[in-house]
Amino acid sequence: MNKVFLIGNLTRDPETRTTQSGVSLCTFTIAVNRRRSSNAEAGQPEADFFRITAWRQLGDICAKYLAKGRKVSVVGTVSASAYTGSDGQARASLEVTADDVEFLTPRSEAGEAPAYNSAPAAAPAPRAPVPQGGGFVQVDEEELPF
Repeated sequence: MNKVFLIGNLTRDPETRTTQSGVSLCTFTIAVNRRRSSNAEAGQPEADFFRITAWRQLGDICAKYLAKGRKVSVVGTVSASAYTGSDGQARASLEVTADDVEFLTPRSEAGEAPAYNSAPAAAPAPRAPVPQGGGFVQVDEEELPF
């Protein structure tokens, strides 16, 4: 089974394209920090970089709401490819075809970005109950859904 679960930050804004057959895709790169780093003493954590490709509707959503620096969770399949860089060095690249992308940066930290859902604003939500002593919350029986 080929399945990868990644959590990282976008290294640049997503790019969108459309294939000749009209299928949209979005590509972006995420940096995933390693838990242990040999450079940790120098203050610079090591990271692995993964190119992510999201197709069709998932790609459209990623292009609309993601930006450089945002934290995401990606689930998908991974493939490796080798190429020769412009400096003549042999290099390898890991590319993930996303099956699922979850936005992890809270809206409050997202800056001027639009809301994650495109639904019209609804009436304000009722205020949450205030916790009473001991961490319990007083709830009226009429508010219970069952």
